[in-house]
Amino acid sequence: MVRVPVWLRGGAMLAGTAVAWGGMFAVTKPLMGMVDPFTLTLLRYGVTAPVFLALLVLVEGVGALRLEGRGWRLWWLGTLGFAGFGVLAFLGLRVAQPEHAAVIPATMPLIAVAVAAWRARRRPSGRVLLAVALGLAGVVLVVTRGAPLELVRGGAGRGEALVFLGASLWVFYTLGAAAFPGWSGLRYTALSCALGVLSIAALDVLAFAGGWARWPGGVVLAGAWPELGYLIGVASVLGVLGWNAGMRAMGAARGVLFINLVPVTAFAIAVVGGRVPVGAELAGVALVIAALVLNSFAGVRDAGAVPREAVVPVAAGCGVREAVPLRVAGR
Repeated sequence: MVRVPVWLRGGAMLAGTAVAWGGMFAVTKPLMGMVDPFTLTLLRYGVTAPVFLALLVLVEGVGALRLEGRGWRLWWLGTLGFAGFGVLAFLGLRVAQPEHAAVIPATMPLIAVAVAAWRARRRPSGRVLLAVALGLAGVVLVVTRGAPLELVRGGAGRGEALVFLGASLWVFYTLGAAAFPGWSGLRYTALSCALGVLSIAALDVLAFAGGWARWPGGVVLAGAWPELGYLIGVASVLGVLGWNAGMRAMGAARGVLFINLVPVTAFAIAVVGGRVPVGAELAGVALVIAALVLNSFAGVRDAGAVPREAVVPVAAGCGVREAVPLRVAGR
């Protein structure tokens, strides 16, 4: 029997997961006209959370469900990550093109660099600053299709800004995992997701009261089951399991490069659907990819000198991933 190298298996899992996440935006976009962002977030994580809790019990036992006196902190972090990111991402996707929204998650490692440096009160290295600048420039090119002044005029970027804000909240959520040493990624994800669902439910109730949300009927949900199944089963549950396993096999610094396949997949789907991206959009995606590669290689080069507090987990979609070393000047 042919033995497949561990790195090859890991790469295949990471690539498959990133492609699934890239397709998630195009698959979810049609749901925006049927289910409001608040209710869609509740449906997504209201089903995902019990699945993660069941997996947690299966893998680590019933004892792993204990909050150990950290329930309030887990609730707050789950609110930031799952309620904040979930609702803002869908609010943004409602008005943004799917391929534009898909570029934002690829910048999460760069957002994490800025947040980690701010928390450590240290200036990032020149290489990392260059990577962040390239990433932001790439996003602007994609969002404005090569016309940056549209951001000032208000003609572009509103939906993408909401997705970016949600991605930033997700980075804070993943950084919060450092406060739970000894906990597995699955335990942190499952418990924080379950508590975050309480906040999502509260937001949904408020949205109902304000007239911004309404519960879809059974006919709507039955007609949307393929999209919902993909969003929950493929992008959320299988995506987390595949990404975690792939990261362990490949190593975080190199494995995170596969996140580049998210916007690439989204743009490929757009092309298949008949939309031809302009040169500025393609150049923007290339800049984001170059920025992530530059930052990742900087982390590999300096990994031995990076302290524990400068190592942050990478996230995209649902769940905490492996850690990626970030270089901070003076460390």
